[in-house]
Amino acid sequence: MLEDLEAFSAELAEIFEHVPLDIAVVMHARSISLSMAHPWLPLARRVAAPASRRYFAGWFGEREIHVLAPSALERRASNVPGSREALLLTPRHEYSHVVLGANNPDLPPPFSVARFRQYVRWAWLCEGAAAWLSGQTPLFRAAIVRRMREGGRPRFPPAPADAMLLGGTVFALLERRRGTHVAAALATSPLERGARGLIAEAFDRPVAAVERDWRDELSSLAASA
Repeated sequence: MLEDLEAFSAELAEIFEHVPLDIAVVMHARSISLSMAHPWLPLARRVAAPASRRYFAGWFGEREIHVLAPSALERRASNVPGSREALLLTPRHEYSHVVLGANNPDLPPPFSVARFRQYVRWAWLCEGAAAWLSGQTPLFRAAIVRRMREGGRPRFPPAPADAMLLGGTVFALLERRRGTHVAAALATSPLERGARGLIAEAFDRPVAAVERDWRDELSSLAASA
């Protein structure tokens, strides 16, 4: 795990200006000890849709990340394709949050009541960027298909409940259209311009056109399953 995080840190250093290196990694054998260490985590799980809650298997601070141990992550996985692999990328996901916070003062860490509200409001960006950077988004395919079949029409950008599963699809689409650095710049943009303004600027297209392309991709994903 630590060797993988070191390699991942080197990858992120090619994209972001600030990449914190002296980060402690705390592994937990049980979910209860993880939740006790970071009380914000159960609240974040509660906001998320049931299909995505299992993937909230870690949390982050300014100088540390807490995650379930690899054996616990494997036990947490469902039987759908990609679930185990996505969960084993949890350390990368949480480290991505640390890097995002170091490059965007509008994002946590640190946490407070106000900052947690900000995190929930911008969950599609916080969780979406972390899922995209960590490589989890393609592995969520089966869970996304289930969400599209069983849930209602998703909001754009995704609602907080859908942030973990669908947020990364916005960044993946932007990466394909305009490149990795533009997608990373979206995650580090000042949030005062609002979500739709940021998306329009990043894609250099009207939001309605971006939303249409995004929905077409989600529909084709569900149809091909």
